[in-house]
Amino acid sequence: MLARASRFTIVLLAALLPIGAGLAQEYPVKPVRMIVPFPPGGGTDLIARITSGKLSQLLGQQFVVENRPGAGTVIGSEVAARAAGDGYTILMQVNSLAANHTLYPKLPYDTLKDFIPIVLVGSTPNVFVIHPSMPVKNAAEFVALAQRRPDEISYASSGVGGASYLATEYFKMLTGVKMLHVPYKGTAPAIAAILSGEAQVSIAAAPGTISFIKSGKLRALGVTGAQRWPVFPELPTLEEAGIKGFEFETWYGIFAPRGTPAAVATKLNATVNKLLAMPDVKEQLQKGGFEIAGGTQESFAAYFQSEIEKLGKVIRTTGAKPE
Repeated sequence: MLARASRFTIVLLAALLPIGAGLAQEYPVKPVRMIVPFPPGGGTDLIARITSGKLSQLLGQQFVVENRPGAGTVIGSEVAARAAGDGYTILMQVNSLAANHTLYPKLPYDTLKDFIPIVLVGSTPNVFVIHPSMPVKNAAEFVALAQRRPDEISYASSGVGGASYLATEYFKMLTGVKMLHVPYKGTAPAIAAILSGEAQVSIAAAPGTISFIKSGKLRALGVTGAQRWPVFPELPTLEEAGIKGFEFETWYGIFAPRGTPAAVATKLNATVNKLLAMPDVKEQLQKGGFEIAGGTQESFAAYFQSEIEKLGKVIRTTGAKPE
């Protein structure tokens, strides 16, 4: 009886294997939507449009960016989590997905069960930017000013749980300064708030700041990465500027809803790795201030888990809460 059952299992698996292979070969047969939980114009939107455009070329179907901002990326993430796990909805997310696991006491999805990590696309440092009218020229002067004026300086973020929010809360923790938080639905509106004077400072994802720094509409005081940023090599890291122990990068990764076939996930991972190696894509991403990543699903899953743990510690230490 057992031998017969074993033979049946082997036959069944042999029959199913070609189905998985065939599914991967055929996918996609219709347009794929890429959910971006931010409004247009920020770093996540930019890297999503570069990636989706090349995926469309390589796979022969349109990969359409769908911006679903709000609630610290929870709205867009929920849309992706509730979508069918068939490969026709994917999610471009950032640090927020990891941070929200701890930040929110209750979420409309299970971070650990409802998303399949597909591939880490890239990363970028954040840039500490201020309105040019502020009477400081470097990070040390800013800290001294903020310490003299607790809760008088407003900082704009891409939303509670967003990378800029987490980076600024981490900055506050290390320096002891107190600032008022003004959340927006993404990097672009947060930067617009600095330009208009609604807020005075932001630690923003680097790609969205480049043109404004070059034009003098924003003053950059430093970058948050471990190394200087090639786009503006004259800018010190915040560690170099005296904020000891400060290092924070925004990462960008693609996820799929639970239930997405393994063959489809494998094909998406392989195709993204292929496009990241293309000279034109490299040039676009590097020009936009991104560092190219790539790699296996397994390596991204391990990294994502480590980010959940790291950002959870920051949130618990700072006492950060949804607003």
